[in-house]
Amino acid sequence: MNAPASPAAADALPRHFLGLEDVSAATINRILEEATRFRHLVEQPDKKTDTLKGRTVINLFFESSTRTRTSFELAGKRLSADVININASASATQKGETWMDTVRTLEAMTPDALVIRHAESGAPHLAAGALTSHCSVINAGDGAHEHPTQALLDILTIQLHKGPIQGLRVAIVGDTAHSRVARSQIHALHTMGADEVRLIGPKTLIPAAAEEALGVRVFHDADAGLEGVDVIIMLRMQMERIRGAAVPSQREYFRLYGLDRRRVGRAADDVLVMHPGPMNRGVEIASEVADGPYSVILPQVTNGLAIRMAVLKLLAGGESA
Repeated sequence: MNAPASPAAADALPRHFLGLEDVSAATINRILEEATRFRHLVEQPDKKTDTLKGRTVINLFFESSTRTRTSFELAGKRLSADVININASASATQKGETWMDTVRTLEAMTPDALVIRHAESGAPHLAAGALTSHCSVINAGDGAHEHPTQALLDILTIQLHKGPIQGLRVAIVGDTAHSRVARSQIHALHTMGADEVRLIGPKTLIPAAAEEALGVRVFHDADAGLEGVDVIIMLRMQMERIRGAAVPSQREYFRLYGLDRRRVGRAADDVLVMHPGPMNRGVEIASEVADGPYSVILPQVTNGLAIRMAVLKLLAGGESA
């Protein structure tokens, strides 16, 4: 007779962490619990643990990034892992090697985790399918598909300020058509029991058939969409992915969808204002709001470090399935 699985094993992460669409609430809660413990650690004078001593984490970024790459690097170092950063501009892909050959070559150096960002949707999934060793792949953002650790740091931030996600009304404002962050946020918010997820933006920046495909409510009038919401998540205009003129001008976009003090007043009295960064002040958000009393934009960054420490510990530390 097989021994019953332990609670930890039952909630074990899959070997790879690629997205949140099919991740259970139990698994998300396990990551959040680990992250909450690390959230206290990162505020201590001594911020390091030996949790991943002897393990190796490679950050392999085929697309430019500052905050996500730095967050993963710092998370690995805080856990005492050996951390190696590789940017595509300095890699063998610039000498003709395919990106998949780069992945396989790095795998042969026996790392415990590959953190991959790529401009093409699905690239981390392809890499995970090609690996033959115990090495885990963590998706640090792929095309317009998913950015799971960003979504979990948003969930952690909401929970720390408002408690459980159940019953909350959350508005995601801006360019959801090209946003990998928004897709992961929607999956996570639904899984964790949000009462309602609203997408607010012009028709050119909202995915087609979003209400049916994603289970959200769509508003093209920002004032109406923000009425009574508990959380506002503003999104950056993904100019590098937009083809053609999606909006008449940045000035007109801010007039119609930008978050200023007046629009914040339409939300709940204790609303949280969030932004995954980098912010375009005066395009999607006014400085008076970004730096105002409802903003938790900087705590999001701190919570991101705790979430990435938790994911690295659970996967590179051998606690995944």
